[in-house]
Amino acid sequence: MTQSDSKEPDGKISVAFVCLGNICRSPMAEAVFTSIVKDLGKSHYFKRIDSFGTGAYHTGEDPDHRSVATCKRHGVPVCHKAQQIKPKHFHEFEYIIAMDSSNKANLLRIKPQGSKAIVKMFGEWRTDSSYGEIVEDPYYGGSSGFERNYNQICHFSNEFLKQELS
Repeated sequence: MTQSDSKEPDGKISVAFVCLGNICRSPMAEAVFTSIVKDLGKSHYFKRIDSFGTGAYHTGEDPDHRSVATCKRHGVPVCHKAQQIKPKHFHEFEYIIAMDSSNKANLLRIKPQGSKAIVKMFGEWRTDSSYGEIVEDPYYGGSSGFERNYNQICHFSNEFLKQELS
């Protein structure tokens, strides 16, 4: 989908990032993507940038403190409360982007018939093979996993913008 193919009447697109609980990877992706969009002066292309979890385990909670700390170290603000993705969201977003194959499979399972939402893994936009296609869940590891996620997400965000807004 290119910018001119967007289904929004005003030409703007909506993007949702999805992981399991919506406290580590997807809120980081939302914050980093939003920051890069703003820094590159591309905010006018977007109607909505948000994030969700496939599970409802942490609904209403703040993002994991390690995700917030990693973003903060890089000057990226995080302002989010965990929420679960629902079938209705497939009609509200042009792109629903999973952090891993398990969440992508869950998204495809709940995607309603007739939805034109593009469901992909974030890593499908990578151009540098040194970044794995999967954004691994850093929850049970140390802070280095969050930093690795941050670097991946920056690369994937920049590549998404190059490839989808051209």
